[in-house]
Amino acid sequence: MKSYAAVDLGASSGRVMVGRVGPDSLELTEAHRFANRPVRVPEGLRWDVLALYRGVLDGLRAAGQVDSVGVDSWAVDYGLLDADGALLGNPVHYRDSRTEGVAEKVWATVPAGELYAATGLQYAPFNTLYQLVAARDSAQLRAAQRLLLIPDLLSYWLTGEQGTELTNASTTQLIDPRTRTWSHEIASRLGVDLGLFAPLRQPGDPAGVLRPEVLEETGLRGPVPVTAVGSHDTASAVAAVPADGERFAYICTGTWSLAGLELDAPVLSEESRTANFTNELGLDGTVRYLRNIMGLWLLQECLRAWGEPELSTLLPAAAKVPALRSVVDAGDAAFLAPGRMPERIADACRASGQPVPGTPAEITRCILDSLALAHRRAVEDAQRLAGHPVDVVHVVGGGTRNALLCQLTADACGLPVVAGPTEAAAFGNVLVQARAHGLVGDLASGRRLLARTQPLTRYEPRGDTARWREAQDRLTGG
Repeated sequence: MKSYAAVDLGASSGRVMVGRVGPDSLELTEAHRFANRPVRVPEGLRWDVLALYRGVLDGLRAAGQVDSVGVDSWAVDYGLLDADGALLGNPVHYRDSRTEGVAEKVWATVPAGELYAATGLQYAPFNTLYQLVAARDSAQLRAAQRLLLIPDLLSYWLTGEQGTELTNASTTQLIDPRTRTWSHEIASRLGVDLGLFAPLRQPGDPAGVLRPEVLEETGLRGPVPVTAVGSHDTASAVAAVPADGERFAYICTGTWSLAGLELDAPVLSEESRTANFTNELGLDGTVRYLRNIMGLWLLQECLRAWGEPELSTLLPAAAKVPALRSVVDAGDAAFLAPGRMPERIADACRASGQPVPGTPAEITRCILDSLALAHRRAVEDAQRLAGHPVDVVHVVGGGTRNALLCQLTADACGLPVVAGPTEAAAFGNVLVQARAHGLVGDLASGRRLLARTQPLTRYEPRGDTARWREAQDRLTGG
């Protein structure tokens, strides 16, 4: 057996997990978990990336001797380096307001349909492309000699070597998903200097070895290689979907819900664009065809407003609230910013003429029904647009702990839901490292290993899906 450290950074917390892999065994344990707390400064919302790096180093020390390290994180955000390789300020948070109104400026040069046909990426106001256009006249960008996406930045600090991992690069809206390389035409027309990016890396490529200073800081014995993994956490999570065959949909749940299909080629139709589906790149030449849904961010913000009540009490109370009494559009950008989430959900229900949820249990049920409804719409739309039918929905990530959400998703979709693993991104991270070292074969064999070794829970759909369609029509006016 060999041991691999998976650095897995989410929008609200980071963790260093240790995976032990053998010919027919796969184990994952948590070495260290730490908070990811953005900071609002006079110039806007920023990531505290030094605190995250401190957490990574502490985690590697807690992990003990490992055979390799891999880093994954959320997408789109980046750090800028000067000519000496020093960081030019804390990276901007994707929820910062600087991209407001930028998309319209971009579309004036490259119309939205043309941009989608070239890059396959759904509209989201925080896409890296819009961030770069927003920062075009900033002193930091003018001084920058290198741009590193967040996991690549941390890998650079660990090794001293720079690269741009492909699955995360595909979220920048600067990659052509057909060629799986940069879209030079789009970058040129929008004044984006692709020379800022380090050379592309594939998942499984070597990304250097830990620097002597890092070895001293962590107590590890060198050399310890760093391996490029699916550094977008969703790419790693999808790699850890324990599916058998191709007729499956997946929902990666956490702060966001990413719901969609794994395909061999992108879907670049105008209908796909207007349905707001994205074509991000996955392992082994695959495409992650998915829709971004606001996800458990809605509940996380409510819990924060309510003083962090126990979910073990709140969820059973929510289960007793009448189903589909009130629903909101879980993909609405109105819920993107932090703060006052219970009031904003109540306002949305009031504005649509629905009963206004008042208690925490009622608001929680509204959120979970709304997420299940959004999952249904995404799975149905993806099958139709891609011509790719499915028989089962796999739910992975933190939302697998929420049995009510998993059951409601099965009910809404009218399909069985298989939930697990919870730490899907870390498992996918570990499997890519193990593949690079010859312990695991192709993507399918890694998924079979997961299915044999990890606990999974199956939820069968209950009742008639007609009421979910009625709720969907009520929400969309269909």
